[in-house]
Amino acid sequence: MAKKRYALYISRPLANKFELVARQRHGSKSAMLEEALRVSLEPQRVPGVEEVLVRRLDELHKVVGIVNRDVAIVTEVLALFVRYFLTITPPLPQSEQEPARLLGRERFQVFVAQVGRRLATDHRLVSEVLETIASNNPDLFATATDDAPLRARAAGQGSRAQADVPASVSKAESNEGNSHG
Repeated sequence: MAKKRYALYISRPLANKFELVARQRHGSKSAMLEEALRVSLEPQRVPGVEEVLVRRLDELHKVVGIVNRDVAIVTEVLALFVRYFLTITPPLPQSEQEPARLLGRERFQVFVAQVGRRLATDHRLVSEVLETIASNNPDLFATATDDAPLRARAAGQGSRAQADVPASVSKAESNEGNSHG
């Protein structure tokens, strides 16, 4: 096979390493360079690797789609809640602001505890809300652990004061009071 001659310039450190490897392999520099170029320009295909990569990329694409959908849902819910809260909450008189701050701190502690418990498990509230919507279940405050009292209230067995507060909030507030008291 006829060969074509090239004049190449490479850096001094790379040239030193090239010569060292050529001496260790007891081969010609031309053969080494030809092999390196062939590997670089015509990569060897390992059978099945591309199919595995394509399958894995498809799985990752699906997961990213699910995450994207969940983030969009959470963002919309948060935006709607903030808009609703800001439009219906009247300003408090000065005399009621401090008690409101104290109540807000207590509720925030309950909220943080609930978020911590949710993050410690695999079952997310977003999943519960979507399941509730899909099943056309009108009780959006039900959770997997405390839906029995809600069913009792729906049947008219709960007190009026309890009916105004979602069971998940009142249960969490009582749990927080027990753990700190």
